Amino acid sequence: MNSHEKISVRDVMASTYVMIDGLTTVREGIQLAKKHNVKALVVNKRNADDEYGLVLMNDIAKKVLAQNRSPDRTNIYEIMTKPALSVSPDMNVKYCARLFERFGISRAPVIENDKVIGMVSYNNIVINGMARDDG
Repeated sequence: MNSHEKISVRDVMASTYVMIDGLTTVREGIQLAKKHNVKALVVNKRNADDEYGLVLMNDIAKKVLAQNRSPDRTNIYEIMTKPALSVSPDMNVKYCARLFERFGISRAPVIENDKVIGMVSYNNIVINGMARDDG
């Protein structure tokens, strides 16, 4: 990456994400993720004082499949991470990568003015950020 050019999260994030309710069943969540080709589901706030949640496909594998729980009788809120660690669209991608490393995460919702506007992952950062410097 060129050290003189700031690449922000906004420049590399995916604008495709799925927002769901915490009462959604895991099976319905999987179907939505598959339909929209996403690897994470953002759990909507219940009210203005609440926080966003996040469910990754590996959460489903570890907390439902591996535990022999029924995806039809398990709700998303039971397995989500909440509050979800989120990032600003104006954050430099190098700091986003450092944040991911520090907290052991691989993706996060991008929030602007208290609204989710996209998702960012290591993959977005490497493919969309570092590829700019290959010329």
